[in-house]
Amino acid sequence: MAELNSLADLGTVAASSQPAAPVHVQKLDKSGRAYATGKRKNAIARVWVKPGTGKIIVNDKEYAAYFARPVLQMILNQPIVAANRAGQYDIVATVAGGGLSGQAGAVRHGISKALTYYEPTLRGVLKKGGFLTRDSRVVERKKYGRAKARRSFQFSKR
Repeated sequence: MAELNSLADLGTVAASSQPAAPVHVQKLDKSGRAYATGKRKNAIARVWVKPGTGKIIVNDKEYAAYFARPVLQMILNQPIVAANRAGQYDIVATVAGGGLSGQAGAVRHGISKALTYYEPTLRGVLKKGGFLTRDSRVVERKKYGRAKARRSFQFSKR
């Protein structure tokens, strides 16, 4: 350990002891695909990304057929549009649990993570858009003596 004689010495020691920023490397499986797991509410999505023509398959269906509402389709496309990679990757996803809204959020999270595994340079763009953060909000459990999680039964003075 270096001997410190002044505050200036402390600044140089502190600057040299900081760890380097993590280097993100490409993570691919044997087939050349990037795999990631996305989660939202009670839904869990397994997502594989590989180079292709922009086809998105969710649970063996075209994503527009699986997620019929345009809002859910838009949610799925957000990370691809933000990364400016429309039509460059084929995406296959299997999703289970929760409802359609949670499943769409889970697939979006999985697509974002898989894109960063395939192309680590996209991490900054996707992180800035908030696509890499797992939305941890889940339904609050029902409490005893209550109608729902917080709602109490109707009060009557009689």
